[in-house]
Amino acid sequence: MSTPVPAVPIDTDALVIGAGPVGLFQAFQLGLLGLSVQVVDVLPQAGGQCVALYADKPIYDIPGVPVCTGRELAERLLQQIAPFRPGLHFGHEVQTLRPLDDGRFEVGTGAGPQFLARSVVIAAGVGAFTPRRIKVAGLDAHEQRQVFHHPDDLAPFAGQRILVVGGDEAALQRATTLAEGPQTTEVTLLHRRDQFSAEAELLARVAALRADGRLRVRIGQITAAQDLGDRLASVTVLDAEGVETQHALDVLIVCQGLSPRLGPLTDWGLALERKLLPVNVATFETALPGVYAVGDINTYPGKKKLIVCGFHEATLAAHAVHERLRPDERGPLLYTTSSALLHRRLGLAG
Repeated sequence: MSTPVPAVPIDTDALVIGAGPVGLFQAFQLGLLGLSVQVVDVLPQAGGQCVALYADKPIYDIPGVPVCTGRELAERLLQQIAPFRPGLHFGHEVQTLRPLDDGRFEVGTGAGPQFLARSVVIAAGVGAFTPRRIKVAGLDAHEQRQVFHHPDDLAPFAGQRILVVGGDEAALQRATTLAEGPQTTEVTLLHRRDQFSAEAELLARVAALRADGRLRVRIGQITAAQDLGDRLASVTVLDAEGVETQHALDVLIVCQGLSPRLGPLTDWGLALERKLLPVNVATFETALPGVYAVGDINTYPGKKKLIVCGFHEATLAAHAVHERLRPDERGPLLYTTSSALLHRRLGLAG
């Protein structure tokens, strides 16, 4: 659940930009060292591309976990950081990052939360994932009222006329879930061709629903939108034969994939190398002191874009942040197995 937007800037030891697996583990390592943490992500939920792109597909290379899905990994990482009560801010893109004279960073997200951070860790993966939109005039005016991109909660759409656009697993999963719901819902799946990309079990569900008449499939693409008053009433669909027809609807769900982009990061005065952030491999600090980069967004000799490597980077970055912010607390390395201090921070001490 996302933290409510406060009226004043949030003061924190560390701001983590990105709530994918590496960003979440970064929050854990920072919290373990006794630092306050805020996490912000442009996506509406935690998990990064693991949840956005392959939420229900298996991952086999997480240490000590033989197999889990992207969604399960995100849930376990959220459970792991819960004792530290980090601020979680979803659906907000960081727009500005400005160093202050006192060593802190002023970080803004437009109309969303603002931060005063003593350190910043960028865990933005390959960039901010944003949904691919249908480039038709008038649709943007209905965003989050009748037009939705990759929605997780489908309950509010029950009993309505729904058009789902897309041909991959994300689109098919939402279309089948809605069509199989207990309330009568008119569901149409629109794709540019009669070929879909998904696991065999999901394709079989689609085929069964089509045969039962509970899921209608149309082949074509949207070319225009029609309003009735202040509501979206219908869209024009151009089929493979070049014929245009209007399709009446109450809700338009668009699942045409997600596209990563660096976005405002390029305006923060950070040195970039082929759209990646070079780092010091001892600390994972960028060329801007106090700003660190972990995960797929960084680059260094021998870099491997693996989740497990990101976990290693997050650990070293956390210790570097702690040393920078609290140099007087340097001491022997503590272990979660035996340290009473770490047990207290984890809420385990009696």
